[in-house]
Amino acid sequence: MTAIRLLLVDDDPLVRAGLSLMMGGARDIEIVGEAADGGEVEALVDRTRPDVVLMDIRMPSVDGLTATRRLRAREDAPQVVVLTTFHADEQVLRALRAGAAGFVLKDTPPAQIVDAVRRVAAGEPVLSPTVTRQLMAHAAGTAADDRRARARARVAVLGEREREVTLAVGRGLSNAEIAAALFMSVATVKTHVSRVLAKLDLNNRVQIALLAYDAGLLDEDRPGRDA
Repeated sequence: MTAIRLLLVDDDPLVRAGLSLMMGGARDIEIVGEAADGGEVEALVDRTRPDVVLMDIRMPSVDGLTATRRLRAREDAPQVVVLTTFHADEQVLRALRAGAAGFVLKDTPPAQIVDAVRRVAAGEPVLSPTVTRQLMAHAAGTAADDRRARARARVAVLGEREREVTLAVGRGLSNAEIAAALFMSVATVKTHVSRVLAKLDLNNRVQIALLAYDAGLLDEDRPGRDA
């Protein structure tokens, strides 16, 4: 099995050492580099070709938000998981909008952080349904009217099934759960998710969920049904 290539980015050497120690015990994860600031990330990514970047948010020169946005704008960009102290931090929402695949708290148990890296490498967002709903509710509660109008205009290009899948993603459902709810195969769900990402120019399903909340789709409370 090919090891997951991981890049660690944090300005605290003790945090990097702790992360390196816990990841070192996972046979399927290889740490390919470390950086102390977001400004070092792009050059390191070019040199080490990581699959996943574990990114601190607050750094002295270039912060994790800027570094994440720059990375996710590149072709063949690695997945990014942001590190944070508070799960309700507005900066976490900004990181997700910038294209991060999720986040982990710095006091998360080591086994869960390792699992988060594995999940992101496999294409799954590192957000439980409960945390997703909390974050999205916070985002929706602070969204301006013009944000909702822009979001509704964007989702208007989706077909009915794509809209239903978008709504299900916003509810935090997995592909298997969406397939069961909408009476389609998991492969078909994945196809719809890919089409939604392409049509809306989004990076991952976390951004789909954010857009669903911004557009007020969950407020409409439209359960999935077979077409």
